[in-house]
Amino acid sequence: MSLAEASEARKARLQALKNRKEHGPGTDESVLKHRNFDPASRQAKKYSTKAEADVLMQDTVEKEVEGLAERIVAEDEERRAQELDVFNIAPKRANWDLKRDMEKKVARLERRTQEAIHTLIRQRLAAQKGQSDDLVGAMRAQDKEDRRSDDED
Repeated sequence: MSLAEASEARKARLQALKNRKEHGPGTDESVLKHRNFDPASRQAKKYSTKAEADVLMQDTVEKEVEGLAERIVAEDEERRAQELDVFNIAPKRANWDLKRDMEKKVARLERRTQEAIHTLIRQRLAAQKGQSDDLVGAMRAQDKEDRRSDDED
């Protein structure tokens, strides 16, 4: 029942009561009093005594939600304290994602690095044995071999 409907019903009851007082009790038909029956809900009333009805009226929504706001704020603060704990968020190793992304690239570079080291060692050994007086010619020959191996890959 909306507020407008409730106010209209109350106005109608007040008008009927006013008419009864003005015209006397004999003019209007007798009014039934519903002490244990609620005509609006068509159910029996739950409380028959006035004291019990007063207790029922005191239990309101405000009493049910009393303290609810404080509990919600306390729970929210606890959650925020847990979320702000950096140790729960950060990984144990800070660079694990960098290592994961760089593995393929490093593997390729590792192979080329090993080839370059072998080339340098061969050149130094050849220079020490005196096989080639011309180091520049030996390096150019080695570069040609490296280009061929890269083309094959």
